[in-house]
Amino acid sequence: MLRTATIMFVFFGGFVIMVLEMIGVLYLAKDFGSSFYVWTSQIGVILTALSLGYAIGGSLADKFQRTAFLAAPLAVAGFFIFFIPQISPPLINAIVNRHPPGENISMLWMKLDPAFGSAVIFFLPCFVLAILSPYMIRITARRLEKVGAVSGLIYAASTAGSIGGVFISGYIFIDYLTVTEIFRAMGVLVLILAGLSLAMDFWLGGNCKAVEAESKRQN
Repeated sequence: MLRTATIMFVFFGGFVIMVLEMIGVLYLAKDFGSSFYVWTSQIGVILTALSLGYAIGGSLADKFQRTAFLAAPLAVAGFFIFFIPQISPPLINAIVNRHPPGENISMLWMKLDPAFGSAVIFFLPCFVLAILSPYMIRITARRLEKVGAVSGLIYAASTAGSIGGVFISGYIFIDYLTVTEIFRAMGVLVLILAGLSLAMDFWLGGNCKAVEAESKRQN
C-alpha cells in the first residue's frame, strides 16, 4: 500500500512538471511568439528548476525525514499553478512593457525575455515538484541495501509520469481543455498531492513504529 502510494505520488509529480512545460510554451507564445527561443527558454528554465529541486530535495529529506514537510510547499505550488492565469499577466507585462513601443528589440532581449517570462511563472512550481523524487527516496529507503532499488523505482515512476504528461498534454488536454482549465486541473492535482503527503506521513509513522517494536523484540 505504502509503496503504491509513493509511486503514484512521484508519478503525478512528474506528470504535472511535463504538463507545465508543454502547455507553458503555448502560454508564453501569446506574449513572446512561438520562436525557437521560447522553446529553448522553457526547457532551460524547467531543467534548472529540476536540477535545484533534486539537489535540495535530498538535503531537506535528511533534515526533516517526514513527508508532512512536503504539504506546505506543495500547497503553495498548487495554489500558484491554479491562479497562473491571474498571477502571470502583470509579471509578463512588466517584462514586455519595459521596452518602449516601437523600439527595435535587440536579439539579446529576444532570447532572454522568454526565459524571464518562463522563470517567473514556471520555476517555483517545477522546483517544488522536483523535490519529491529525492525526498521520497530518502524517506522510503529505510534500509541501506534497498537504496538502489528504491531510487530506481522512484525515478522510473517520476519519468513515466513525465512521459504521460507529454502525450496527454499534446494529444488530449490541448484538444479538449483551455489553457486556463489545464492550469486549474494541475493546481488541484498538486493540492491533492499535498494532502497525500500528510496521509503518507501517518502511514510511514505507523510503519516505522512497528519496525522499531519488532527490532526491540528481536534484541
